[in-house]
This record gives sequence, C-alpha cells and structure tokens, in this order.
Amino acid sequence: MLVSMKELLKPARQHGFAIGAFNVADSCFVRAVVEEAEATNTPAIIAIHPSEHDFLGDSFFAYVREITLRSPVPFTLHLDHGASVEQVLRAIQCGFTSVMIDGSLLPYEENVALTHEVVKLAHAVGVSVEGELGTIGQTGTSVEGGVSEVTYTDSVQAEDFVARTGVDTLAVAIGTAHGIYPEGMQPKLQMHILRDIADRLSIPLVLHGGSANPDAEIAESVTLGVGKINISSDMKYAYFQKVREILGKETWWDPNVIYPEPINAAREVIRYKMKLFGSTGRGALY
Repeated sequence: MLVSMKELLKPARQHGFAIGAFNVADSCFVRAVVEEAEATNTPAIIAIHPSEHDFLGDSFFAYVREITLRSPVPFTLHLDHGASVEQVLRAIQCGFTSVMIDGSLLPYEENVALTHEVVKLAHAVGVSVEGELGTIGQTGTSVEGGVSEVTYTDSVQAEDFVARTGVDTLAVAIGTAHGIYPEGMQPKLQMHILRDIADRLSIPLVLHGGSANPDAEIAESVTLGVGKINISSDMKYAYFQKVREILGKETWWDPNVIYPEPINAAREVIRYKMKLFGSTGRGALY
C-alpha cells in the first residue's frame, strides 16, 4: 500500500519506533527496499533526491507506484531535499505521497514563507510535507552535499516554525552529516538539543545523514521522538563494493548475473537498519 508520510509515521509515534527512508537511485535499489520490507513486513520510505529524479525521469515512478500500491506492506514515496516549488510540484505530479522542501540555507523568514507555500499546495492534494531547520554537515563522500559547519536547530525557533508552516515532519540538525565519515572524523550527536526540541513539538522529527553514525546514538534518538531516519550512503556503499568485487574477478556483462548479489548486499544493510530503528515487523500495525 502507498500512503502519506503522516499516515506512515502515526503508528511510529504511538509505538516508539522509527522508519527508514532509503534513497534509491535505480530499480535495483527500489527492489532492495521493497523486497526486504515485504520479507520482514516492515514499513519503509522510498526516498528520491532531485538529482536522482532527474536521472530516473518521470515515467520511472509509474513502476514504483505500481509495485508499492499492490504491496501489502505500507510505503511512502518521498521527495528528499526538494529545493524549490517546481521540484515539489514535479514530484506531486509523478505521484509522490510526501515531499520535503529544504529552505534551511535561506534566512529564517524566507524558509518559513517557502515552506508554508509548499504546505498549502501539498496538503490540498493529500501529500505530506517535511521541512528543515538547521543545517546538515557534509563528509565529502556524498552527492547530497551539506555544509562545513553545522547550524544546530534552535528548539524555540523550531516551535515557531512548525506553528507557522504546518509541516507534518521536521528535519532537525543535531550533528549528523551526509555520507560516510572519513577515517578520523567521529560524529557526536547532540542529544540534549534533540531532547529539547522533542519536548516542544508533537510531530515526528527527522534525522538526515543517518549513515555511519554510532548505533547507540541512533537508537537513543528514536526514544526521543525521531520517527524517520534517512539512509543512503551505507546502503549504496555495500551495493557498489559488491559490484566492484564481482567485476574485479569476472568478465560478465549481463545485469541479471551481476546485480543479484549487490541487491542482497544492500538488503543486508536495510535489514540491519530496520532492526536498529525498531520497525521490523511493524507492518502489522497498519
């Protein structure tokens, strides 16, 4: 089944677990997410970055919608880091059930105005909206980018932002970064900031840059109100490591011979993250 983010995250909030948002780049990654979710009866979010949307093309999402609509497991099709109203509208026209508008690098009032505009457009057609306040770091290992110095989310400002925009979820900055952390770069999430934000807000919080962070901190974030955790690099790293391993010793060129093992490698990461987030088997709640 294909549902909005608001519908998907409601049981997560009630029962204290988080749902993984897995950034897919082609049909192999879609298969990895859907097949693992169905095998374990686990709700999942299929996330698409605008650059991935450009690469895949609009017609690709007819396929994604078909396999998720007919599935007994709940899925959300989500635009990740939409930067403009135009990107959001394109996703909605392709059948996405959730969109993110990322105005985090804009001055605060401009972020509020842009996010509020997207909320009005999306809610009119039953699509959920994620906003962002504060900035996500970057490791230099991801095309998703980020900033060199994180601006942590201010809890008082977050309360104002949610009240004025009407967003369904809020991505917060507590020290995560996009990509795989290079050797010697150790993230340390600021749990006191997350706790303060969660005390003020009733909507689910979102953690971007979920890859390569300490499991204990990720698990703790779930207990503090994080309902959606974005995973991209961990899954893609495992997939392409397996591709390199196969192509390094074989001369095959048939995708149906090369890709099954990489898909399984991605599934192993997805399975691990679902268990860490506490979402495994939670499809029974829908």
